[in-house]
Amino acid sequence: MVPLYLPLTLDETNNSEGTPIFFGGLNVYLDQKAALFRSAPAWLRRWLAHPALLRWTRRFAARTRASDVADLTLSMLRGEEGNQARDLDEFIGWARTLAPVDAVCISNALLLGMAPRLRRDLGARIVCLLAGEDAYLDAMAEPWRSEIWRTLSERARVVDAFVAPSRYFADRMADRMRVLPERMHVLPLGLNLAGFPPPGSPGSAATRGSPPAIGYLARMCREKGLDTLVEAYLELRRRNRVPGLRLKIAGGCGPGDEPFVAELRSRLSAAGVPSDVEFHPNLSREAKIAFLQSLTVFSVPALYGEAFGLYLLEAMAAGVPVVQPRHAGFPEAVEGTGGGVLCEPGSVTALADALESLLLDPARCRHLGETGQRAVHERFSVDRAAHDLVRLIESIPAPSGQRSP
Repeated sequence: MVPLYLPLTLDETNNSEGTPIFFGGLNVYLDQKAALFRSAPAWLRRWLAHPALLRWTRRFAARTRASDVADLTLSMLRGEEGNQARDLDEFIGWARTLAPVDAVCISNALLLGMAPRLRRDLGARIVCLLAGEDAYLDAMAEPWRSEIWRTLSERARVVDAFVAPSRYFADRMADRMRVLPERMHVLPLGLNLAGFPPPGSPGSAATRGSPPAIGYLARMCREKGLDTLVEAYLELRRRNRVPGLRLKIAGGCGPGDEPFVAELRSRLSAAGVPSDVEFHPNLSREAKIAFLQSLTVFSVPALYGEAFGLYLLEAMAAGVPVVQPRHAGFPEAVEGTGGGVLCEPGSVTALADALESLLLDPARCRHLGETGQRAVHERFSVDRAAHDLVRLIESIPAPSGQRSP
């Protein structure tokens, strides 16, 4: 596992420990903004890629908007023709010291600028995961947006297989990148189930009879629909059909998200319910699982075309039913597990109605939670996902001159 831009922050074992950081965020930025820096001495570039320094810069990266880095995104996609060619040379030089490589798995399509060199210099199969790139790129202004999509389509030609978490997103990205359908594969996401309650255990508030609580676990931002969920909660409080109802909000909250969260806190305070709403930013893995087990129902009503939503599997693994908008990859996630219900997207009233229908029907709430929990344990474990990915890689013919795995 090779970290790019910044050190990885994970709530599980970090398999990149000890691996150099290539394309360090500071070097990449300075390569883009200052032509003279591209010939800077190696010692300076190594110092700027020190993990401690990069961790310190993470606070500023959290403020970055897609529209601010369009030129950098295009340059990275140009690979050996971009301003970060030196970073790419250093990465390829290191990669060639490894044992023969059967396949390289690229974590998202924004890194496809390195794909031609990886194929040519390592002779490896190239597999690219897809993870919601369209919304990020579409937030960029013209003429950058069109040129980025065109370059992305060019780089995609050397990729052996793309892996999407839902049929919705596979079809969408095949169309946007002009990829032949046979190179687009749908593989379920995988969740590390260690620490989650096994099926049949009293794992969630829905099965323990705890006070009712609506939960949210994702980045605390407008795009994920957090303000929509807050308004739905306030609507339920006005109806007053679910006594003692609480709202619990958790997830990533960086400096760029804090003004939005402050707005929500003010809205809740003005409504007279601040003590019934909890905010839990940046939880550890253990705290996250405990948080999920304290919920009755769960919802992240994202506004954009979410590819799937790993947070749904996390909620279901804890035995909590989900309520999601009927768009993007959510229908596949909910209908494929039986662990929740769908509602009309973009409607506070529809979301409030769907949440209320479960909160007022404890038996149905428990049934959906148990059904989703079994489905996740049976079909969405990280072991199952790893097996599926390895099987896909083995099905790809080895490039000329490369041994079969």
